Amino acid sequence: MPQTKTYKFGLSSAEAKERARAGKINTAVKPPSKSVKQIVLSNIFTYFNFVFLIIAIILSLVHSFRDLTFLPIIIANTCIGIFQEIRSKIVLDHLLILNAPTARVIRDGELMKINAEELVQDDIVEFKAGDQIVADAVVIEGEISANEALLTGEADEIHKTKNSELLSGSFVVSGKCYAKLTKVGEESYINQLTLEAKKTKKKEQSEIIRSLNVIVKIAGFAIIPIGIILFSQSYFGKSLDLKSSVQAMVASIIGMIPEGLFLLASVSLAISAMRLARRKILLHDMKSIETLARVDTLCVDKTGTITDNNMAVFDIDILDKKLSHKEFEQLMSDFCYAQDTDNITMTALKDHFNQPSGQKIGKAQAFSSEFKYSGTEIDGKSYVLGAPEFILKKDFEKYRERIEEHNRKGRRVVVLCKYAGELTGKALKEKVEPIGLILLTNSIRENAPETFAYFAEQGVDIKVISGDSPLTVSEVAHLAKIKGAEKYIDASTLLTDEAIDKALKTYTVFGRVTPEQKRKFVKSLQANGHTVAMTGDGVNDVLALRDADCSIAMASGSDAASQAAQVVLLESDFSCMPDVVAEGRRVVNNLERSGSLFLVKNVFSLLTSILAICFAVTYPLVPSQVSLISMFTIGIPGFLLSQLPNKDIIRGNFVENILKKAIPAGLTDAFMIACMVVTGAAWGLSTADTSTAATLVIAVIGFFYIFTIIRPLDNLRALILFGCVLGLVLCTAFLPTLFSMARMEWRGWFLAGAMSLLAPFVLNATNFLVGKIWEFVRNIRNNTTEKIKR
Repeated sequence: MPQTKTYKFGLSSAEAKERARAGKINTAVKPPSKSVKQIVLSNIFTYFNFVFLIIAIILSLVHSFRDLTFLPIIIANTCIGIFQEIRSKIVLDHLLILNAPTARVIRDGELMKINAEELVQDDIVEFKAGDQIVADAVVIEGEISANEALLTGEADEIHKTKNSELLSGSFVVSGKCYAKLTKVGEESYINQLTLEAKKTKKKEQSEIIRSLNVIVKIAGFAIIPIGIILFSQSYFGKSLDLKSSVQAMVASIIGMIPEGLFLLASVSLAISAMRLARRKILLHDMKSIETLARVDTLCVDKTGTITDNNMAVFDIDILDKKLSHKEFEQLMSDFCYAQDTDNITMTALKDHFNQPSGQKIGKAQAFSSEFKYSGTEIDGKSYVLGAPEFILKKDFEKYRERIEEHNRKGRRVVVLCKYAGELTGKALKEKVEPIGLILLTNSIRENAPETFAYFAEQGVDIKVISGDSPLTVSEVAHLAKIKGAEKYIDASTLLTDEAIDKALKTYTVFGRVTPEQKRKFVKSLQANGHTVAMTGDGVNDVLALRDADCSIAMASGSDAASQAAQVVLLESDFSCMPDVVAEGRRVVNNLERSGSLFLVKNVFSLLTSILAICFAVTYPLVPSQVSLISMFTIGIPGFLLSQLPNKDIIRGNFVENILKKAIPAGLTDAFMIACMVVTGAAWGLSTADTSTAATLVIAVIGFFYIFTIIRPLDNLRALILFGCVLGLVLCTAFLPTLFSMARMEWRGWFLAGAMSLLAPFVLNATNFLVGKIWEFVRNIRNNTTEKIKR
């Protein structure tokens, strides 16, 4: 088929189906999420589930069936994990389909929009500014400027003309073209890179999951030697029967396994992703929930974030007095007629200047984000339109006061000039003659002031970064009530990295920012210890979005921005950002609180096991008692507390925070149990009475610890605490046999009561002591770090 005919007609439906059957279809190399089968298997076949299975078999062999009370909890945890992950997958997959990359393809002579994965080899695709190149192609008609920075690292725009190659993964900065797809699916450049990366690169995880993995691995290695030693010591050293020796070993192992902690974190993140999905907020990865919660600097663009996406022509200010108002409008109509609607500014101009005179139109140069202008040849003469500072250059001073007067009213100003040179798409070197100013405006989003007030209250610093005039952006920021809006600077004056570092510490508003500068801003803020979130919706935001700790894109913006970002606001409503940050803070803060509950048991069990080994005594608890304590002082309250609202600012490292909270309570548990074992032996208490009293004391410490970490107490938190206490009391009273709770004589009750009264004082003292030691160690570490830096 001749090339011209192909361009106009494209493939037929039959030809497209034939290529799809032959496998020449643009299928991605990696599915967007795990399959249901993978979710089920990953939740069932875990290391600790295997350990619990072995423990269950051992207990069954020695006929200790009532110590299998942990099994329903493990099965329930696994089922909950599977259910929540599948439920989350269904919601997120639906949103991914809605937000999947699309392409405009010519089929059967008609231009249609289809999913990018439905494209086939030899399809003719239309590419415009903002589009991501979804497969390797060759230009057959038109011209564009492409940015291949995501592939090559080079930020320069590359001009593409007829027969030029387009690489998948790059994106269109300006212009429009029709291209024939040459390599699709696994053969395309971007998918080849993806396949190569998958060989060496593991999926990036959040700090929480990484931290929990470390804790789980340590516990996983520790339980084997400790279990073997405790069993050997009881069976061979103290000549206990096989059943009692197995019970003691299993109780210590179960106590050291943080089985619920990892599940709680995974389920909490999945539930959060699902909550946000219901608000039309799409997460490309779970890590972004946690990262957003830690953000202390938010970089926002003016258009689409502070203001509405729609722009309109407000007025014109003619500089060339030889031209009448009508002649200027006609000249602008001819200029706009030749341009593509590849950005919101040109859309507004084409809507307003829509009566071309019919003069001969020559070359049209699409807008360049690097040089801030677009150009058109009209009747053999060159005209350029763009930012006054960039086009007028030295002549700008003549019109500065006039332009800034418009800027102070929040108008965006572009200037139309006659150009003495030839349009090349590069920097203007010849003389320009100003013809007139066009004043554009877009309204402040109704809820913008409220949104930025929220971030100010939360201690999040705002940096407004825009390609517009700094004075205009400053006025818009002021109307949005952004703190420090009066502190603005022209980014074109920031010529060094040192100047950028200094400006970011001083100014709030940055105008005339280039795409490369946006990246430098993000890197500079990160280098100074800030966690940076970046919002954007245009192709010129993509590089900065990729470099930010967390990136947020508006779905109404370019495909390139939506695919590069970690968070996509599907309704393009920036006012939902407080919900995203609040959700992240809720997850992280509550996981720190609930996580410390789980680690108390692990610390206590580890210390008690070591004491039992060192002093050659039998582990004082049995598995069913550990299950009872875990259920009402850890599992149930931990899950319920993880779902409560929590908007506190996150401080410190996740692991350090939970260890600092958990260690004092774990030490208190171990100390009180040691005292009870010694006292019980001195008083001649039976082993059953001592272990029952110890269970009650650990429960009291657990409830007191819950009370300290959930303060201030409100009705809901009080209900959770009261419900857990009531549940333990009822199980102890009505199911004593199931949980190995003996009917103690009066000495056992006296010992339990006395130790319970003493426990809160010991916990407070331990908290104080551990806090001082922690502070001392931290000071030494900080001093060492400072010395190394020097």
